[in-house]
Amino acid sequence: MSSNDHPKTIAKEASFGYDRKTIDYIRNAAAHGLYEIRGMGAKRALPNFDDLVFLGASLSRYPLEGYREKCSTKTVLGTRFATKPIELDIPITIAGMSFGSLSANVKEALGRAASEVGTSTTTGDGGMTQEERQSSKTLVYQCLPSRYGFNPDDVRRADAIEMVIGQGAKPGGGGMLLGQKVSPRVAAMRTLPAGIDQRSACRHPDWTGPDDLAIKIHEMRELTDWEKPIYVKVGATRTFNDVKLAVHSGADVVVVDGMQGGTAATQTCFIEHVGIPTLAAVRQAVDALEDLNMKGKVQLIVSGGIRTGPDVAKALAMGADAVSIGQGVLIALGCNHDSYYQNGAHHDATADYAALGTAPGYCHHCHTGKCPVGITTQDAMLEQRLTPEIGARHLKNYLKTLNMELTTIARACGKQNVHHLEREDLVALTLEAAAMARVPLAGTNWIPGVSGF
Repeated sequence: MSSNDHPKTIAKEASFGYDRKTIDYIRNAAAHGLYEIRGMGAKRALPNFDDLVFLGASLSRYPLEGYREKCSTKTVLGTRFATKPIELDIPITIAGMSFGSLSANVKEALGRAASEVGTSTTTGDGGMTQEERQSSKTLVYQCLPSRYGFNPDDVRRADAIEMVIGQGAKPGGGGMLLGQKVSPRVAAMRTLPAGIDQRSACRHPDWTGPDDLAIKIHEMRELTDWEKPIYVKVGATRTFNDVKLAVHSGADVVVVDGMQGGTAATQTCFIEHVGIPTLAAVRQAVDALEDLNMKGKVQLIVSGGIRTGPDVAKALAMGADAVSIGQGVLIALGCNHDSYYQNGAHHDATADYAALGTAPGYCHHCHTGKCPVGITTQDAMLEQRLTPEIGARHLKNYLKTLNMELTTIARACGKQNVHHLEREDLVALTLEAAAMARVPLAGTNWIPGVSGF
């Protein structure tokens, strides 16, 4: 038999640089000439709080007894200039998510749950709904570059104001609300046409730098008689300098949103390739506050990929005063669940996911307005799939669980107050996390880039 008679072997070695995902991206771009827009947050693997562990007490540290000794979770935000700082029962807040992105039922559920556990919720873009204000004991009013729905009377009705410079999912980019979610009510609140894509600017129209921000913050203080705390929210990029400038501009509270933060809709290239992980951002933010001798005077809220009680505890140990959660909140409400609860029964939603070209657990189609479980929608039928009572109960359970886990860890580290957790309580499991968080690699005293070998 000659060599030509042997069947040929076909090489099946995959390309690392051109894997199936990359090839599909190129083919879609070539076919349509458009970038992808989607919701939720980054899907790529990033260093996160799972790469840190706590050093619990044993002989060299004395733990608190779990049931007899109390561990305080009281959190006060806005102590620098505001005459009425916010007092919360827990250091876990609900991030800004707009009416438009979310249904009115969901916004009411957020307010109910937050009020029951003693924390705050946040308006998001597009203004304040009556359902949200009535259900929320403590409500933070966001002022975004779009100024959609901005109402000075509602600012006065809020408990704090958050000046949004950027989001972790899209720092340097503006907001999006596609036309299928711009209902007549949403459009009326934003003074824009119904059914038309709404894109907001990537920066505020009346300032070009921190001096202008200082003027705007002063205007907000005069509008609220210096009572309400002023937050400044930045997407995590040049975090050290951004936090310093926010403090110089007069912020009471700085919110730093890492790149694991979610969004209702933006370009996938933003979500996956712009910004830095929350783990790196929180350390840089704390460094900036300490460099200005403002740690404890200006409070720090960390957001972007906070999912569990241990995540909360690690953020506080690294120097945050509180955390803010968005995607975890939506999942607690039923996002990506295979069914929804309506009229006293569970209903299968898998066919509705399939119609979107996805499946439960994989959905990132918030931008379509066709949410199978009634969360990220303005459709009159779909939004009824989540009732405020049911949603609030699930979210309350989630927030309570996070807080119980937080206090359990704090007690194990010998802390009578969750705000006494410190970086010394942490070690890292990877070189990347050790360098970003600036804590020792587990089992060593070595901090990459800081201490010698």
